[in-house]
Amino acid sequence: MKKIGFFILVILTLISCEKNDPKAQLQHLNGYWEIEKVETPYGEDRGYKFNERVDYIEIEDSVGFRTKVLPRIDGTFVNSETQEKITVRIIDDSLRLNYSTPFAEWTETVLEANGERLKVKNDRGMIYSYKKFEKINITD
Repeated sequence: MKKIGFFILVILTLISCEKNDPKAQLQHLNGYWEIEKVETPYGEDRGYKFNERVDYIEIEDSVGFRTKVLPRIDGTFVNSETQEKITVRIIDDSLRLNYSTPFAEWTETVLEANGERLKVKNDRGMIYSYKKFEKINITD
């Protein structure tokens, strides 16, 4: 019976470590992300059923950018002219995204990042949940 309990404990530890491994999360950040929901610390959550624009994140060697893009019906994107610079750091076993623009600086902590989902929490306690964006594909 002790062996089964020990085995279950080891499995749970491995699962919890894998989910919050900052290096593993980092490899999933690049790409197009569509916001699904914003949770506020005040309980004023907001869901998004349709998004005109999506976020594009590109990070290489712990630096990169995020920009808004407008998906077009032919599967291409129109880029916005603004970019937020990103510097990635691992602090206290969590992945931190440090953003900067000419007007502001802020940090988001990655809570979840995998091939399908991205969830981040900002300095004000707001949690942003994204899903991987699927391009519009219209065929003849």
